[in-house]
Amino acid sequence: METKKRIFSGVQPSGNITLGNYLGAIKNWVELQDDYECLYAIMDMHSITVRQDPKELKKRTLDLLKIYLACGIDPEKNLLFVQSHVPSHAQLAWVLNCYTYMGELSRMTQFKDKSKSHADNINAGLFTYPVLMAADILLYSADLVPVGKDQMQHIEICRDIAGRFNAIYGDVFKIPEGFLPKAGAKVMSLQEPLKKMSKSDPNPKGYISILDDSAVIAKKIKSAVTDSEGVVEFREGDEAKAGINNLMTIYSAVTGKTMDEITKEYAGAGYGVFKSDTADAVVEHIRPIREEYDRLSGDKAYLEGIFRSGAERAEKIASRMVSKVYKKVGFLPF
Repeated sequence: METKKRIFSGVQPSGNITLGNYLGAIKNWVELQDDYECLYAIMDMHSITVRQDPKELKKRTLDLLKIYLACGIDPEKNLLFVQSHVPSHAQLAWVLNCYTYMGELSRMTQFKDKSKSHADNINAGLFTYPVLMAADILLYSADLVPVGKDQMQHIEICRDIAGRFNAIYGDVFKIPEGFLPKAGAKVMSLQEPLKKMSKSDPNPKGYISILDDSAVIAKKIKSAVTDSEGVVEFREGDEAKAGINNLMTIYSAVTGKTMDEITKEYAGAGYGVFKSDTADAVVEHIRPIREEYDRLSGDKAYLEGIFRSGAERAEKIASRMVSKVYKKVGFLPF
């Protein structure tokens, strides 16, 4: 019997989970869970490279677990856990820091970007963030890591670190591959459609949170930036059409309709009608997620059971890899 390939991925609990996070990542995870062995983490250790309110971070960590579950990620089929509950992540990250070069880290786009946006807090964690990410992946011998194109640089440095370690100590780490899920929708800002939709957008009209009220979602979509042409037609690479391209991408992702089908359906209809229908479609798509999220909010014992058992199962796998690495580098067995 052919063994399933193992997938590892995670999201930081550092802000609202947007429609972009859901359509670009989490929705795809749900579709992967029958064909792969999936490990999905809540990456709280990564989130503190930027200052967080401790109470808010705790709340968002639990909120993110509820969102994972409400979106359809089955804890029976997948391993769900909170990163900081598994000490092996920090243990392996330290060893890998010693096999990663400063030059490699200084070239990372995310470090350059975050250094500009958080100039008052350019900390060592921000610099070595890719090493912790490499540890996250290599601990579990992941075959595939679902990422957006903008994250492929992190997979490359992970592969470089693992390859370097293996060249010295033998076949220790499985070399992972980046995985671009075919169904992932790249959702852009509703107000600046040339920029990716982001939970850190200072303009709340630019993004839709999975937890937004239905009326708020509809209002944001109806006020989305478009062009003066008024033709519902997808033109890839045409910056003037970026706004309508984005709305069509969203509509396609929540309805399953192709761009050609949408174009035909709205021929001569204008943007007002299309925006209204897109708003309705998104609200209806998110409604069951929101209802399940609200239901889970009343069952703290169930949520605690999931993250406790998840941490135990994850640590069992991860600690074996740490022991193997410690032995290879010559640490005295404990």
